[in-house]
Amino acid sequence: MSYKVAFISDFFFPRLGGVEMHIWTLSQCLLRMGHKVIVITHAAGDRKGVRYMTNGLKVYYVPWNPFHEDNSFPGFFTFFPLFRDIMIREQIEIVHGHGAASSLVHETMLHAKTMGLRTCYTDHSLFGFNDSGGIHLNKVLKFSFASIDRAIAVSHVCRENLVLRVNVKPEHVFTIPNAVDASSFVPDPSLRPKEPRINIVYVGRLAHRKGIDFIAQVIPVACAKFPQVNFIIGGGGPKRLVLDEMVEKHQLQNRVELLGQIPYSRVRSVMCRGTIFLQCSLTESFGSAIVEAACCGLFVVATGVGGVPEVLPPSMIRYTTEHNVESILEALEEAIEITTTNRIDPYKQHQQVQKLYSWKDVAYRTVKVYDCLRSLEDDTWEERMTRYLKLGPISGIFAVFLAMVDFLLYRILQWIKPDDAFDIMPSIRIPKSSG
Repeated sequence: MSYKVAFISDFFFPRLGGVEMHIWTLSQCLLRMGHKVIVITHAAGDRKGVRYMTNGLKVYYVPWNPFHEDNSFPGFFTFFPLFRDIMIREQIEIVHGHGAASSLVHETMLHAKTMGLRTCYTDHSLFGFNDSGGIHLNKVLKFSFASIDRAIAVSHVCRENLVLRVNVKPEHVFTIPNAVDASSFVPDPSLRPKEPRINIVYVGRLAHRKGIDFIAQVIPVACAKFPQVNFIIGGGGPKRLVLDEMVEKHQLQNRVELLGQIPYSRVRSVMCRGTIFLQCSLTESFGSAIVEAACCGLFVVATGVGGVPEVLPPSMIRYTTEHNVESILEALEEAIEITTTNRIDPYKQHQQVQKLYSWKDVAYRTVKVYDCLRSLEDDTWEERMTRYLKLGPISGIFAVFLAMVDFLLYRILQWIKPDDAFDIMPSIRIPKSSG
């Protein structure tokens, strides 16, 4: 049984990141399984309108420009007419949103439920309960979850966090971890420096949440303590200036290589230059980068936050006991000793990671969630309104008002242009994979 699915998110190509690669790779696997998948995201530079990507993946770059961290400005009801056009023309059955911080996701969940479509949501991040940003985002997510049929979390910790944040039934949230395309992360020990030199690599966004401030404090001490160690850092972000200042202050131009933003096609070649991968994230729901690094044969040092302890077996990783510079240095010292004395076989480690994580398995389990959606009964209007009213004495009434306006707009759009007046878009079919 095949499905027609629309992936919705503000985070997609040409931007690179965990959510972006998840949507891209999962959509490719679903296409090979015979399902129809389209992606809806906001315009990015000259990427506007409809673009076709590998295996006929159709991407709608809608005319909304990003205004903050690649997030589109909330359009509320203004996107509904275009969204309805796309859903009817493409004959979409399931709307699947990705990322709590995407305003496009929250809008389309409301519109999709108003149109009677099945809705699914994948949570990729952990959010707190005691900061203003987390509090407001959790409130918005609670509103959206009144329109979401089922949810997916990328780790068990992420699932528990999501259940607590939005007060949803645990049995309505599934855990499906991310994966890695092992064929794109094959080890190449010839790129490593000659012994006894050791390269420690970090590839990711240079942001506060990724622990760049810790890395900036660790590097000078590590360089002084371990003369055989050099650092390679790839990625862009607001914390790049902190690293530049650190290198200049401690005169480490010969020990620290700052590559800046690198295309995803070069991530593997950068990782293969290292022996150890360092990640000091303050919060992490899964940690795709450490899986990719382990697949390249690197030994991983990471802070044991969020879902990171679920990702790799102990033979491939060392966690910091505490979240401070001293603990990170201790873990690094242990990693240097392990990689120097034990001679880890990168190819054997690659095969182990390949067995642990597969995008085909992720796609298969996602389809099982879609099967669950298809078996659900349609919500009545009273059931929807009851869920909205549970949001609070004031926010609940406001949510009901938004839902009623959305429904009224939907009826007006149906009157202006009935559903049967649309031309149905033909689907591009690719040969169904036998794997």
